[in-house]
Amino acid sequence: MNVIIDNFLQYIGLELNLSPHTVTAYRNDLGQWEQYLTGGKENLDVASVTTSDIRAWLLHLSNEGHGATTLRRKVQAVRSLYKWLIRNGVVSFSPAEQVELARLPKRLPQLVRENTMNTLLDKEINEQDFEQVRNRLIVMMLYETGMRRAELIDLLDHNVDTSKAELKVHGKRDKERIIPFGTELAQWIERYRLLRNEKIGTCHYFFVRDNGEQLYPMLVYRVVREALTQAGVNSKRSPHVLRHSFATAMLNDGASLNGVKELLGHESLATTQLYTHVTFSELKNNYKLAHPRALKKGG
Repeated sequence: MNVIIDNFLQYIGLELNLSPHTVTAYRNDLGQWEQYLTGGKENLDVASVTTSDIRAWLLHLSNEGHGATTLRRKVQAVRSLYKWLIRNGVVSFSPAEQVELARLPKRLPQLVRENTMNTLLDKEINEQDFEQVRNRLIVMMLYETGMRRAELIDLLDHNVDTSKAELKVHGKRDKERIIPFGTELAQWIERYRLLRNEKIGTCHYFFVRDNGEQLYPMLVYRVVREALTQAGVNSKRSPHVLRHSFATAMLNDGASLNGVKELLGHESLATTQLYTHVTFSELKNNYKLAHPRALKKGG
């Protein structure tokens, strides 16, 4: 990879404290961009790149089937690179600034209904099997704390305190927050810890694989997808869906918008407000299904 791009990746990782997962995403996007512009045969001259070059790349990606969300993320990666280049005097302008970001469709977050999650989490498993208990706890913790997949993977063992019923996570830009949890989750945590310590020993990370190594993103995704598939969920089945489900359940049960914002680790209240549209949509649906006047013909 281009030395300039590599230096930029070190900057966002070491100085901006972006997570390793975010740095990897930037590396993939910028590497793909460089590969397209050079054909992999030469180093990219960042000063010679034009707005037309970037638009051609985006058209190529669109023709390959990439959606608006992916295209926006890739443009943002290139923009961030050029902002850094301008600050360091490498270039005088950014060819990415004139590129319009793809419009995102206005879609409400997908979620799993509370009764489905209750059925899933109440299903009996072999409580002496390390992997089954760990996988159950992964799903339970994502749903009952609203943490991100990356936060769950990076969760440190000493930051999970069952005596206080709270855990500390490192969110985006390495910001810490405390998340409380209930008695049932505390019991599953103790059950998992006992099995883990018997099988592997004391661990630095809370969640580990059979060999004691840290989890990786695709493993967590597969655990969640398999659990939701077995529960009969046919829509999107990802760790982030459980985060959406947590936020919606909290608001439906009377939690304050600002409280949910803090639990989720959102920077802006506007991001959390999206879930109020979901809860209102649920209310409308419940009204149409249950209210006697709504059930009347023409009601």
